[in-house]
Amino acid sequence: MRLIAGVKRVAKRYWPALSIRAILLATFVFVAALPGVAALGLRVYENTLVQQTEAELIAQGAVLASVYRAAWDNRVPPPRAPAPEPPRIDLRTDPVLPALPRAAPGGPAEPRAAAIGASLAPVLRDAAAVTLSGMRLLDANGVVVAGGRDVGQSYAALDEVRRARRGRVTTTLRLRWNEGSSSPLEWVSRAVAIRVHHVRPVMVDGRVVGMVMLSRSPRGLFVGLYQDRGKILVGIVAIFCTLLLLAGLLSRGIARPIRDLTRATERVANGETQIPEAPATAAIEIRELYTHFATMAARIDTRARYLRDFAAAMSHEFKTPLTGIRGALELLGEHEMTPAERDRFLANAGADTQRLDRLVGRLLELARADMASGRGGTCDIRAIVAGLEDGHLPIAVTAGATVPIDGETLAAVLRILLDNSRQAGATYATLTANEAVLRYGDDGPGIPPGDRDRIFEPFFTSRRASGGTGLGLPIARSLLSAAGASIVLVPSATGAAFEIALSVDGGAQPAGRTSRS
Repeated sequence: MRLIAGVKRVAKRYWPALSIRAILLATFVFVAALPGVAALGLRVYENTLVQQTEAELIAQGAVLASVYRAAWDNRVPPPRAPAPEPPRIDLRTDPVLPALPRAAPGGPAEPRAAAIGASLAPVLRDAAAVTLSGMRLLDANGVVVAGGRDVGQSYAALDEVRRARRGRVTTTLRLRWNEGSSSPLEWVSRAVAIRVHHVRPVMVDGRVVGMVMLSRSPRGLFVGLYQDRGKILVGIVAIFCTLLLLAGLLSRGIARPIRDLTRATERVANGETQIPEAPATAAIEIRELYTHFATMAARIDTRARYLRDFAAAMSHEFKTPLTGIRGALELLGEHEMTPAERDRFLANAGADTQRLDRLVGRLLELARADMASGRGGTCDIRAIVAGLEDGHLPIAVTAGATVPIDGETLAAVLRILLDNSRQAGATYATLTANEAVLRYGDDGPGIPPGDRDRIFEPFFTSRRASGGTGLGLPIARSLLSAAGASIVLVPSATGAAFEIALSVDGGAQPAGRTSRS
């Protein structure tokens, strides 16, 4: 178990990043190639069996030719060592000739060759019994002098014998049966219907004095498969292991990670937001899916917490004026009051009603800001400021004039900042444009240190008594976020100061994806 665990750790550490396309392609190509590779392997194996038969006939023919030569004249010095003769038969390209015809009547054999044939006949008989080869000795004219039942007959008309009479070693493929005869296994193995024929000349002093004619059927395909079953079994096991490896690759690269991600989605649906990391063996696309799903789950959790906090804050903000209005109505209905008291309670109820109206208006603005999509573009900041000035709070604009943001969005944000400055008692404001950064400041009392971390929270305000709703800065942040920009509070020697970082390329986030950080 420890060994397996160690192997898994090493495999995960060094596992290459594979795409789904690569995994599927490797699997499909391997499976699709198996039948073709198997068929080709059988054909190559069958051809190897035929060449093995030819090699055996070459060896037997060389031995018999040497014995024939020595029996012809033992005073002849042995020839120079010949070069090795590799098999040359190719079952795929070499023609298959008709079956060996019957020998024709021939004249008398050469006396010396006939004597050699008679002396070597027992050797041929014993060798044929062991090797299962057809063996014949011929004289220089093609007349059989030993072997078989056709002694004294001639094969001079045979093509391979004519070549041997010219001093050439010849190997041919011939059918085993005459026309009309066949084997039911021919459609599986071509070699089952053929026989390898080999004719070798016997050379003495540069002339042909005789020939060795051999023939043998190659080892059957199924016999060869049975005899080589050990090697074939190793190949089958290797293929099976490869298929298991590909199946494991599909499982660990695609199926198992998707199954784990499915379970994670069920947990997210039940309120959990923890997404496991993608397995090291997962495909590249699956890893990206894990990453994006984790990002989505985190955003869903952030949005859900924001909605819960927002609902609680909104309930609290609405509850206060509603309680005041209800209390005033109950007092007006249950008690007799002087006109002055009645007017005072009605004024309080009216103030609470106005506060509710402002809250509803700001909530609508916040909803529109959350669903806004930035339109991009540029605007003239001096023209925007000129449209906002009302004479009560002058704005000093410095540096550049054109900024990369939509004019309506910038006007709405600046209007919110100006309203906050007026409510705080500021007498002037400044706006500095530096490339893609705007800096807004005023000369008001500033924001207390204890409130600086909460000014962008919905409904948080330190001027509730003067009509503040605590929704201005959250609306400004949502509008800027939709335009791909952001706003932060920055330190300032006097008053309050904000920096607005604009998107240089004018990019915007999709609606409903605004930042809440």
